[in-house]
Amino acid sequence: MSIARWAADRPLSNHEQIVRTLGLEILTGVHAPAANLPPEPVLLSRFGISRTALREVLKTLSAKGLLISKTRVGTKVQDPLHWNYFDADVLAWLVSQGLDETLRKHLLEVRTALEPQAAALAAKRRTADDLGELRRCITAMADPHHDQHSFAQADLDFHVAVGSASGNPMMRSFAAVIEVALLASFSLTSPVDRPDLHTEVVAAHAAIVDAIEAGDAAAAAAAMRAVIQSGFDRV
Repeated sequence: MSIARWAADRPLSNHEQIVRTLGLEILTGVHAPAANLPPEPVLLSRFGISRTALREVLKTLSAKGLLISKTRVGTKVQDPLHWNYFDADVLAWLVSQGLDETLRKHLLEVRTALEPQAAALAAKRRTADDLGELRRCITAMADPHHDQHSFAQADLDFHVAVGSASGNPMMRSFAAVIEVALLASFSLTSPVDRPDLHTEVVAAHAAIVDAIEAGDAAAAAAAMRAVIQSGFDRV
């Protein structure tokens, strides 16, 4: 089970529920940047928790870049410039509000900057096991019985496998860090309702593996760029 699927299925603790509630309110502008959060007594009454528990909540949100606390000033909402968009919770909260055009474009730009390089490195460093995993991923993507979500998971598994084959653990971690956004994006662009498009998308991913197996870094990078752009354009 993927990290994102596991996180979605398990129940949230009281602490996590309050963090999520305030986090969503910050991301959606209920508490605007540079504004103070409601006074402590108001938050204590609203959530029915102790001061210690509230401080832990605020500490968690501060660690995600959403809040900053200053003596004699109080707890203020940070400018979005300081939000940690690679935090799994922050990204999940954003995606829960809908993968809008701006978020999709930002994701496209980050993926285009990193994933072609991962494919190029994989062409130089891949092992026999890496190639076996990449081919397994292609076979899984080609399964004609997918629904949107199962295809998205198979698509994600492929991109994680490319990161692993790059031999750079940071490349491997990239897909895991933004997993929830990738799953949402891949679900939007899933081709499973059109057999011809499904075949075309799988073939485009297979071209990445062919280039990696051939040791052609430039072709692997180009094939990855084409897959990323094509997915963006399908929405």
